[in-house]
Amino acid sequence: MAKATYKDAGVDLDVYAESMSRLPRLVKRTFSPRVMQLDGGFAGLFKLDFDNALFARKYEDPVLISCTDGVGTKIKLAIDSGKHNTVGIDLVAMCVNDAICCGAEPLFFLDYIAMGKDDPELLEQLVTGITNGCVDSDCALIGGETAIMPDLYKIGDYDMAGFCVGVADRKHLIDGKAIAEGDVVLGLSSSGVHSNGFSLVRKVVFEIAGLSLDDHIEALGGTVGETLLTPTKIYVQPVRHVLSHYKIKNVVHGIAHITGGGLQENLERILPKDVDVEIKKGSWPDLPVFPWLQELGEIEDEEMGRVFNMGIGLVVIVSSYYAASVQKMLAEGGCDVFEIGKVTSGSGQVHLR
Repeated sequence: MAKATYKDAGVDLDVYAESMSRLPRLVKRTFSPRVMQLDGGFAGLFKLDFDNALFARKYEDPVLISCTDGVGTKIKLAIDSGKHNTVGIDLVAMCVNDAICCGAEPLFFLDYIAMGKDDPELLEQLVTGITNGCVDSDCALIGGETAIMPDLYKIGDYDMAGFCVGVADRKHLIDGKAIAEGDVVLGLSSSGVHSNGFSLVRKVVFEIAGLSLDDHIEALGGTVGETLLTPTKIYVQPVRHVLSHYKIKNVVHGIAHITGGGLQENLERILPKDVDVEIKKGSWPDLPVFPWLQELGEIEDEEMGRVFNMGIGLVVIVSSYYAASVQKMLAEGGCDVFEIGKVTSGSGQVHLR
């Protein structure tokens, strides 16, 4: 009788070792002097503060801020297209964009990748995207886990989850409580669909319209795959630039990451019960992907607004006195920024007019 091995069960430890050997050079490019190396250890170490003239933070009353998220069924498009080096950016973006809504400085990131079969090249592409996202958000990738589960995932399939930890001084936390009548609502343009609503996207594009990833769409200026796999925009650096500029005054009163639920639901999460937000339709340009999707699927306006970001990926609510300077700083940081509304007295609701 033959003796059973892990390889017979679908997990080749030699291939796994090759996969792991490809990662250190990628991970180390995200490190700052605050990362404490623990080669071969069971955890990642990060200094919250330390004595270094260039990097010292000197927090007075630090509060840790944590977020976790995934990429959703956008991963299915990456698998079908064979392009795996951008969904890692989405993974980081979905976490760090949540963290900055509280005013956090993202500190470090961890990932979890589950696969049906060990594939060193595939894993390297996925982690390349993750490290690109970490570099873009000034966040160190200090750990992760790769799980090979042949009984749960088909060969070639995978899923990812991410975990971000950030920090802010308690006095600089942003929780929406300071939002007041007269504040200005700034919208930061998204890069496209980001990482929400892809179950509907896939149904409309591939089932209803019968398109393929390689089809070139004139209205989109590229192929279906190129458009839909555009990574989620990371807003950390421009927003952190604004927050670090105003070290005394808290001029930013609220930040909302526009994901599932759209503008209305995500903004209402941070509004006090005595104010409303009036959003002016048409105050920002349409991204071609949204009218294209709406026409393909004959999707109602209300459904579009509930599922997709509709071109605004992050909303920043600021004191009217500082709105122009904040808008300028965000634009200088590489964001397309639009004044899309205002805060009025009310009962904690968002109105699109």
